[in-house]
Amino acid sequence: MKKRSLLLLAAVVLVAAGAAGTLWWRDHQNDLPDFIASGNGRIEAEEVHVATKYAGRVAEVLVNEGDMVEAGQVLARMDTSELRAELAAAKASIAQARENVVEARAQIIQRESELKFAEQELERADTLVKKGHISQQQADQKRTDRETAQAALDAARARLASTQAAVEAARAQAERIETQIADSTLAAPRAGRVQYRLAEPGEVLASGGRVVTLLDLTDVYMTIFLPTAEIGRLLVGSEARILLDAVPQYVIPATVSFISAEAQFTPREVETRSEREKLMFRVKVKIAPTLLSEHIEKVRTGLPGEAYVMLGGGSAWPERFAVNLPPAAGQ
Repeated sequence: MKKRSLLLLAAVVLVAAGAAGTLWWRDHQNDLPDFIASGNGRIEAEEVHVATKYAGRVAEVLVNEGDMVEAGQVLARMDTSELRAELAAAKASIAQARENVVEARAQIIQRESELKFAEQELERADTLVKKGHISQQQADQKRTDRETAQAALDAARARLASTQAAVEAARAQAERIETQIADSTLAAPRAGRVQYRLAEPGEVLASGGRVVTLLDLTDVYMTIFLPTAEIGRLLVGSEARILLDAVPQYVIPATVSFISAEAQFTPREVETRSEREKLMFRVKVKIAPTLLSEHIEKVRTGLPGEAYVMLGGGSAWPERFAVNLPPAAGQ
């Protein structure tokens, strides 16, 4: 009986504490001036997925979850042994095609010489026919020889064009393979923190397979939902403040960076002062990248909190919303 009484007493205390917290939250919301609106949400950061462009085997992954990386830093490499073999074959094709070009040019010189000789022979034959020293049939044979030489020259020139095109095709093939080899080195497109390491060495990935997911800690925001009455007085660029449950003593300055153009139903996990069935507008409240850079080691995503935005007609922030930040890194 004594144990049951203690459990009952503890339950009563918890219920009372919860009721007191709810009443405090409502009173706290009612204390807001009419030119400030608020909504709760979580700190989010822009995710960047680093994926392989081509199918292949992962050779090495150079970062771990939680690592901070710089833009351009190599994160992983794909196996390029097969590509390098293809590149060697392509370079051999280039060399062979270039040799064919040299041969085709030499053949053109030969065919030009043969044509010149055939034209001279035809000219002499025409002269001899006029003098009656040879028959017309012999002159016609020389004319045929000249036309054959001309055709051979045309064929040699066409072959030269073909071999030159083969060189360009082989060079393009080599450049394509070199590009694939370069793309097999996966670098960070921007600075950030490694959130997930999704692949390990030896794994075979399809084209577009993700290897690492980064969080861009200079693109951090909180998403809240506001009703129509308040959204009509809100503009992109309006001042905002963010208070996190984990560190309520700090007031973080922010700016409204996005307002949804269409209303939507409030998600069930979002608490608002309006009824859940009421249509709400999604709003993104973003923290300045320069401020984030100064506190980059302290930035954590997923933290719940409250965002406050200043509506049109607002004058100044109440004293409790005065900016108050933790010391910057190195201070």
